[in-house]
Amino acid sequence: MAFSISETDNLLLAREKIIEWRPNLVIADFTSFASTLHNIQQLSSIYSACGASVRLMLFNSIRHDKIEEYCLSQGSRSIYSKSVPLPELYSAIQNQLSARPPFHSALHYKPPLLTLREEKILKLWTDEANNDFIARMMGISTKTVYTYKRNIRMKLGINNRFSLFIEQH
Repeated sequence: MAFSISETDNLLLAREKIIEWRPNLVIADFTSFASTLHNIQQLSSIYSACGASVRLMLFNSIRHDKIEEYCLSQGSRSIYSKSVPLPELYSAIQNQLSARPPFHSALHYKPPLLTLREEKILKLWTDEANNDFIARMMGISTKTVYTYKRNIRMKLGINNRFSLFIEQH
């Protein structure tokens, strides 16, 4: 069984990774978004990316009633606590995987959507750092930062700079 682990604190990037990689199982914890969500509907991007073919298994580190209620209304069968014992966690993951055969059984290597440098620039960008600051942090020119930002927008399917922030916040 092949698997890949990816971590992000950006819903748009998570959505794009799901769409591109089409995994059989996504394990997510939306708790970290509780303080930044302006509208609970922002989580719908993850559900729409998963569609009917990708299993979505939810965990939470802290109970958040609004997020749990929304996730259950979207068809999630249960939300697991991160404090669940490992044997129980193993069993829950096996149940998710064996619930039905995988839709995408052929193994294909997919390169990461963004390079490590692009992910670092995206993180600084979403933390509202300006181009000059990003250039100093990364040891590149301001023009190169602009080029990286344009490439990031293209890879994430964002039409303009404003859209990146409007959907995230």
